[in-house]
Amino acid sequence: MRYLLLIYTAEASEPPPPDVRESEMKAYGAFTEDIRKRGLMQAGEALEPTTTATTVRVQDGRTVTTDGPYAETKEALGGFYLVDARDLDEAIELAARIPAAKHGAIEVRPIWEQAAALEAEATAAATR
Repeated sequence: MRYLLLIYTAEASEPPPPDVRESEMKAYGAFTEDIRKRGLMQAGEALEPTTTATTVRVQDGRTVTTDGPYAETKEALGGFYLVDARDLDEAIELAARIPAAKHGAIEVRPIWEQAAALEAEATAAATR
């Protein structure tokens, strides 16, 4: 089953010291390499800061955009991994290994497999 591991951390006003940044980048590199070798990783990206975000809404048929994130939060979405894990337990084990789990939060969200869900509904309807 596929899961999206959403990485939430506090956005720093200044970059971390070089040794801290290098250590964290090595930890991310090791984690990413491991899940690639195991065939679990389907995608993963780091995101630009929330100051670069644009929020889009449609109000009265008009597209309205706002610079910045949708809501003020202490922690912001900083990146993600899309993995194909055996089950929720394995997805949680992977999430706990993401370096940001030590100072932020990792949200584990199952992917709604639309094609599979629709196929299951069609099969169920056909057998009635």
